[in-house]
Amino acid sequence: MRQWLMVLLVLAGIGLGAWGLTRFAPAPEGAVLGRRAPDYRLLNIATGDSVNIRSDYDGHVTLVNIWATWCAPCRAEMPSLEQVYQDYKNRGFRIAAVSVDADRPDQVTAFGEELGLTFDLLHDASGAIQQAYRTIGVPQSYLLDRRGVVQWIELGEEDWRRPAHRERIERLLGD
Repeated sequence: MRQWLMVLLVLAGIGLGAWGLTRFAPAPEGAVLGRRAPDYRLLNIATGDSVNIRSDYDGHVTLVNIWATWCAPCRAEMPSLEQVYQDYKNRGFRIAAVSVDADRPDQVTAFGEELGLTFDLLHDASGAIQQAYRTIGVPQSYLLDRRGVVQWIELGEEDWRRPAHRERIERLLGD
């Protein structure tokens, strides 16, 4: 009888704790349409400095692309990202391409050099940005306006040269 009483007390404690967490814990932020994107610190591979996804890109229309070197769809969409970057970089458009490869940053650097990428290559070896942004997979992209508000979310390989994507970017650039 005493054993069952202890089991019931433990289960009641777990239930009370779960109720308290769901009732009073802050909801996970994530990247949500219409809200400011989470600010997240990463390594800029080119400079070796750390950058914040939202605050260091403030004032720019920014495409945050979460990807990995081993991901075939990520590799396939990179040329279109580079083209769109070249077309709009002088108007205030930036790309923050965040590699979630667990390996050293030199693998990401080699990938960027192989494909001739000139936009910002960032590295998150922990992959924790995927939890912070609540991604479903890679590649996943978030288009932010100049205030860091998420305006568009895209999952999977995209051709960023498509007219619909260009219209979104141009509307946010507002020139």
